[in-house]
Amino acid sequence: MKKLLFVAVTIFVLNSIQAQGIKLGVKVGANLTDMSGVSFKDGYKFGYHAGFFSELMLTKKFGIQPEILFCETNLRVGDSLGSLYNGISITDIAKVKLQYISIPILLDYKPIPFLTLQAGPQFGILMNQTKPLSANAKDAFKKGDLSLLLGAQLNVFKFRIYARYAVGLSDINDFDNKEKWNSQTVQLGLGLAL
Repeated sequence: MKKLLFVAVTIFVLNSIQAQGIKLGVKVGANLTDMSGVSFKDGYKFGYHAGFFSELMLTKKFGIQPEILFCETNLRVGDSLGSLYNGISITDIAKVKLQYISIPILLDYKPIPFLTLQAGPQFGILMNQTKPLSANAKDAFKKGDLSLLLGAQLNVFKFRIYARYAVGLSDINDFDNKEKWNSQTVQLGLGLAL
């Protein structure tokens, strides 16, 4: 009886959420990231993201889309890193991998039903980084990152096809102040509203 009651309440809650204009979904996609500063090679490097999103429509045209994503960012170290930071061997750390939990909170504007324009902040929490990239037992990257996202999304039935540009607003260099490290990321992906 308890299981039947739980199923009935769950169905009622999900129907109520749908009636209020709230949709939940999953998404996956690619990150193409470039890092400013002479310590890194120019050019966008491939990574990925995956996670969950929610669409909360406030009116027919405006809504909020909070998300929680696991993002992997890959970078290539430039030749200048060894001269800027003594004791770091470039051959040991040619590639840098950063893993973030990212929380974008986007304002959605739907000029027409199948197109959504998006803008808003993204908060990143560094979960893991390449371990050899450290000096004096200090981590190279700050534990938090703030970015501004701009993008567009096509809404095709339950599918969400999106492209975004994220520009890093915070300096994530945690070694010192010799140079600023700001990220620029292009995100391409596919979502499914449940």
